[in-house]
Amino acid sequence: MHLHRFVVVDDFNTQYLRIANPDILDQWQKVLRLKTGEQVILVNGQSKEALVKIINLDNDFAEVEILEVRENQNEPKVEVILYCSILKKENFEWVVQKATEVGVKEIVPLITKRTVKLNLRNERMEKIIQEAAEQSGRGVIPLLGNPIKFEEVIKFVKNNDLNLFFDPSGESFHKNMLPKGVKRIGVFIGPEGGWTEEEIFEAKHNDFVIVTLGNLILRAETAAIISSYLVVNCLSC
Repeated sequence: MHLHRFVVVDDFNTQYLRIANPDILDQWQKVLRLKTGEQVILVNGQSKEALVKIINLDNDFAEVEILEVRENQNEPKVEVILYCSILKKENFEWVVQKATEVGVKEIVPLITKRTVKLNLRNERMEKIIQEAAEQSGRGVIPLLGNPIKFEEVIKFVKNNDLNLFFDPSGESFHKNMLPKGVKRIGVFIGPEGGWTEEEIFEAKHNDFVIVTLGNLILRAETAAIISSYLVVNCLSC
């Protein structure tokens, strides 16, 4: 039986919880039409989740009984950080949603030489991330970083075990590019207009591995999700 999942802030150390989050209450009552006695899963966004039974539900709050607490088993065993250039229109929001679904640990908006859009609606994107995490069964809520210039982020990614820089000039991506023991990997995706020659030079100079997804030229948002999915699954297999 499929049980709906909801993110809450709690350690699940008590037998009963009171939930007053209006968004959760609205969804339980008006969208899902849940009743007392029904069960849902609550997730604290830090790998712990609880199977609970609704024992009271009204417009102001809900009370639930914790039936079981367990560790979420769905998270990838490695950390993949997606460094994606800010894209136009709704494309970046789509990237944020799908990257969450495929298992990315963190999403960092990049400002590159050819980035056109700079303004992001952080509150909306964080809501998208939470809903995507609930829908996909995640145990961790991916972090959304602050926008940062590409030349600045280079200073902070040396802690990654590996940085993959996706560009058509690179070598075709294959599983053997990911050495055993890698725990944290950066995936870099450029803007709609592509990386500049200067940015490609900087990536090579800083030991990034330049890779491509094939002969076809993909849209930036498509490349972001395909590359993230491949890296998460190759590292987790």
